[in-house]
Amino acid sequence: MKLQQLRYAVETFRCNLNVSEAAERLFTSQPGVSKQIRLLEEELGVQIFIRSGKRMVAVTPAGRAVLEIAERILRDTQQIKQIGHEFTHTNKGELTIATTPTLARFRLPESVMQFLHAHSDVKFSVKQGAPNDITDMVLRGDADVAISSQATTQSFGLELKRLICEHWGYAILLPQSHPLAKLPEIELADIIAEPLLTYEYMLQNDAPLGRALARTDVKDCRIALAANDYELLQTYVKMGLGVGLVDAAVTQAIDDELILRDVSHLFTPDSVQLIVRQDLLLSNYIYDFFECFSPNLTRERVNKLLYAPPVDDFSI
Repeated sequence: MKLQQLRYAVETFRCNLNVSEAAERLFTSQPGVSKQIRLLEEELGVQIFIRSGKRMVAVTPAGRAVLEIAERILRDTQQIKQIGHEFTHTNKGELTIATTPTLARFRLPESVMQFLHAHSDVKFSVKQGAPNDITDMVLRGDADVAISSQATTQSFGLELKRLICEHWGYAILLPQSHPLAKLPEIELADIIAEPLLTYEYMLQNDAPLGRALARTDVKDCRIALAANDYELLQTYVKMGLGVGLVDAAVTQAIDDELILRDVSHLFTPDSVQLIVRQDLLLSNYIYDFFECFSPNLTRERVNKLLYAPPVDDFSI
């Protein structure tokens, strides 16, 4: 069994069983990928993929178990390489952050500038996606850290750990001429009477909007547009499609034709959190990034939050 064979099988699975796409990502040929996967299956004595002719169409139950372990082996192999790199190049490496579009624009830039000023030799990259997507990137090893201010459906425990940094409230984005802009205080009934434009995750029942509605007799409201991109929400608010329910932290990007009214008192705040794999090797520069993003996340505090062992009670 070779690591290359495991890598080919895992990448094929990640590419939705498209061997051509997997081969392109791996910079090799399609026949080469297919051959190595066949050799792996023959050695294991089980079929990983179900085939229809030459096409792979599904994963077998045994294949799912193999792929899960294979992903873990590949991540651990990368960790071993990183350990060697960490001890020979303490200030060099790569750091990939996955975050939502709102955080990428309004919360991340200042931290990134501060970090790169101190770590110019670190290759830094940012990926964007919805809350569940960026958490999946961390689970797959495609990102080192996810930064989210919104709920995810993933559970935290053995594989994922999170560091809560701060809390964000919500605001209503309105045209300056909108009737709600003239109210001394906006209530939930005022908001849900209007067509709403908000983030996709707000459609979940356990999101702040759903929890707020659960406290009233109103069980539903009209969502005119759901999108993860604040710029898109702002554009359609300007067009008069409805009112926007957005993070209160977007104050510096308000268009001159719009107004932002804080309604944090109506909704449960969301926590801005850093999400990492439990087995992530934290290099010196990753600790430094945490502290750049949130000064209270010192190395000592991070280690305590992530790695503090449970307290055993040996009393009788």
